[in-house]
Amino acid sequence: MARDSSASGPAGNAVRIVVAGDDQTGKSSLIVSAAMENFPTNVPPVLPPTRLPEDLYPDRVAVTIIDTSSSPENRSRLVEELKKADAIVLTYACNRPETCQRLSDYWLPELRRLEARVPVIVVGCMLDKRGNEEPNSLEEVMTPIMQEFREIETCIECSALNHIQIPEVFFYAQKAVLYPTAPLFDQEQQVLKPRCVRALKRIFILCDHDRDGALSDGELNDFQVKCFNAPLQPSEIVGVKRVVEEKLQEGVDERGLTLRGFLFLHALFIEKGRLETTWTVLRKFGYNNEIRLHDDQLPPPIKRYPDQSVELTTDALEFLKKIFFTYDVDCDGALRYAELEDLFSTAPENPWNEAPYVDTVEKTALGGLSLDGFLSLWALMTLLDPIRSVETLIYIGYGHDPLSAVSVTRRRRTDRKKNQTERSVYQCFVFGPKEAGKSALLNAFVGWPFSEEYVSTTADRYAVNIIDQPTGPKKFLVLREIPEEGVKELLSKKEALAACDVALFVHDSSRLPSWEKATEMLVDVASHGEATGYEVPCLIVAAKDDLDHYLTQIQDSTRVSQDMGIEPPIPLSTMLGDLSNIFHRIVRAAEQPHLSIPETSAAKTRKHYYRLINRSLVCVSVGAGVVAVGLAAYRTYAARKASSS
Repeated sequence: MARDSSASGPAGNAVRIVVAGDDQTGKSSLIVSAAMENFPTNVPPVLPPTRLPEDLYPDRVAVTIIDTSSSPENRSRLVEELKKADAIVLTYACNRPETCQRLSDYWLPELRRLEARVPVIVVGCMLDKRGNEEPNSLEEVMTPIMQEFREIETCIECSALNHIQIPEVFFYAQKAVLYPTAPLFDQEQQVLKPRCVRALKRIFILCDHDRDGALSDGELNDFQVKCFNAPLQPSEIVGVKRVVEEKLQEGVDERGLTLRGFLFLHALFIEKGRLETTWTVLRKFGYNNEIRLHDDQLPPPIKRYPDQSVELTTDALEFLKKIFFTYDVDCDGALRYAELEDLFSTAPENPWNEAPYVDTVEKTALGGLSLDGFLSLWALMTLLDPIRSVETLIYIGYGHDPLSAVSVTRRRRTDRKKNQTERSVYQCFVFGPKEAGKSALLNAFVGWPFSEEYVSTTADRYAVNIIDQPTGPKKFLVLREIPEEGVKELLSKKEALAACDVALFVHDSSRLPSWEKATEMLVDVASHGEATGYEVPCLIVAAKDDLDHYLTQIQDSTRVSQDMGIEPPIPLSTMLGDLSNIFHRIVRAAEQPHLSIPETSAAKTRKHYYRLINRSLVCVSVGAGVVAVGLAAYRTYAARKASSS
């Protein structure tokens, strides 16, 4: 299927190869012989950096070789060079078995200790000096070492004196950099790695134009032209399919090459050492060495002010609805785990299998995601990581301009001035002391049953759901729980509240210290908003309403809310399921961003001061006006008197 191996990867314009090993193992002679194509007579102890001609190898990528010394006084330089290497050539002397043993005893463990995660080429030098008393083959000697140290890409023996396999040493090293094995193939299991399978599956689907689950002869030919700039002859197509069918019967059917056959073919290429074929395919479809889409395949960073957020557009939401029903194979109105994994099987991974997306939405009775839950997770990912959201959309088949999938909202400070907002996703920061009931509120939001067991939240936690509106479109509400220990760190940042649409302050209504701590947080947040210009509507929640209240706490909370100009505390009980319509009230506060903004006593004092100043200025200006009018009247009177006399 592939004949062109000239496509170079994203390793840059040069490959840096560091040669290391014990003294007197032929390092410098190996380098000079590769550069000069003859055996050197006088070789310095350590060579300067040596550059091989760019046209020496088919990929035409410059190779720079760095010689090193293993003497103790040069260790710091050796370590520095090993850490900068793109590939490492480790040498031993074929006529000195102890130098080979040193590879596994010292050199390879040392590379691991230094975290030099690059391909390693093991090279036996001085092949011409090995006598008949050492009958063991290279395979016998190196197989145990390669099984222990999977970072070894290949092993080769050479002779600088007789110029045997000298160019091959650096060809293999260059090739290991340009076409690395590790991202593609699991050497232990002898299978394609999951991320490679996912990328190849996406490529297969993109090339399967008629969506019949197989690549026809025409589609195979189009694929070949795109990747290798050359068509396949009919006999070559027949040959490719025959090779697959002989080894894997289900790899070919009456429609053409199946996905299993396509994957088998690439595994076969890799097993035969033709990694450049698979890498050429991946790179033609925009993948980098981590088997993710390269930056030029993604939209540029989305420019926005801190108080602007990113939301999915109507086009993206409609696409996601279609995708949802496409993968809802059993038509039960929910995506179960297997269906969701299948949906993301063309992405590098399921993005929702990791924080902060785990357990953030309501699940169906059988543990599946409803359409609302599915769209809610997308809204959350777009809010928190818009570029990854767009990237994932591309992986699962969004074929329009990536920028058409998202839009940037108007600034929150503009919304406050206009007394309204056009957003569809609201983020509510949930503050409160420990054991106030914050987590229970988030659990209730996503339909979890009430639990009396207390589990302390140590990191920010999210919950997201759709709020149905009596009129108008649905809104996405994101609750972000801020642990008590995290409040100080959050407010140390100037733009801490820029992403917040509403701040909720939860306290245990049966415990006075809980209310005092929540009040302290409310004042801190309000002061921070006043100081930075990121004021936010605030609501107070009196949780655990099923327990007995402290009378002074009720009076105090009412007084504080009145003094600060916000709603009185909202009583609720998650244990009884009495939530006082809290989530709709949060959305309502977000929709009226100019209301429910608390005012601290310091802000009131400043306002009063400015009012006094303004009044004084008014009085002064009025007084000045009166004086001016009086002077004018006097001058008029004096002029008239002078004329009459």
